[in-house]
Amino acid sequence: MSTTTENRPLNIVVWNENVHESRGDAVVLEHYPDGIHRAVADGLEARLGPDAHVTTATLQDEDHGLAEERLAATDVLFWWGHVAHDQVSDAVVDRVVRHVHAGMGLVVLHSGHYSKPFTRLMGTTCSLKWRNDGERELVWTVSPEHPIAAGVPHPIVIDRQEMYGEYFDIPRPDEEVFLSTFAGGEVFRSGVAYRRGLGRVFYFSPGDQEYPVYHHPDIQRVLSNAAQWATPVSARRGLTADPHPRDWFLDAGAGRQGE
Repeated sequence: MSTTTENRPLNIVVWNENVHESRGDAVVLEHYPDGIHRAVADGLEARLGPDAHVTTATLQDEDHGLAEERLAATDVLFWWGHVAHDQVSDAVVDRVVRHVHAGMGLVVLHSGHYSKPFTRLMGTTCSLKWRNDGERELVWTVSPEHPIAAGVPHPIVIDRQEMYGEYFDIPRPDEEVFLSTFAGGEVFRSGVAYRRGLGRVFYFSPGDQEYPVYHHPDIQRVLSNAAQWATPVSARRGLTADPHPRDWFLDAGAGRQGE
């Protein structure tokens, strides 16, 4: 547990655009009757127990559920979006990105690769190949010592899932954790980690709305590991260009010696 949580539970917010569910999509509601956000939150709660306080937010909430005060208190934000990326307020996106730079963790799920916060943080199109034929996906661990891979089987077997394939237009990851292969022969960098400012960002692709992927115990393990990895490791603070007088560090050092 990060020392920045001061022996309190991690504050985790699971954000979902909640459009398929609110439209009454029967296939989605069959797998996620309380919404994708609730399924992800339930998995985190089951895995993390009293070490985490998990709440949810959706596009339809006021301020998309991501007001300044809430983000300031959030250790890790999970983000799932698909068909309503353009409906997310730019002011909220600015707020999310600013908090990531200041140290908040961000875990982006599935088609959230096209979300405004993720594309802003990556600085690329984040485009990819896709095909939705309900094929088998194997999620291979390529960094077995990474904390997000702890206790994860090699490979995770997902019986039916949407295919995501290369080329995936993302910057070179700081760490590649998972690589997926599909029945059609495609490969995809399905679990990649970045550091942006003081914040940690993890993208994990399995989780199309038409399949019950977020009920899969191995997927839940990955997400709970990601929450712990993305937790801030230092005090939250904004990064700015601050003027400093000459030899300021000598005065600071002298002050510390006199304490």
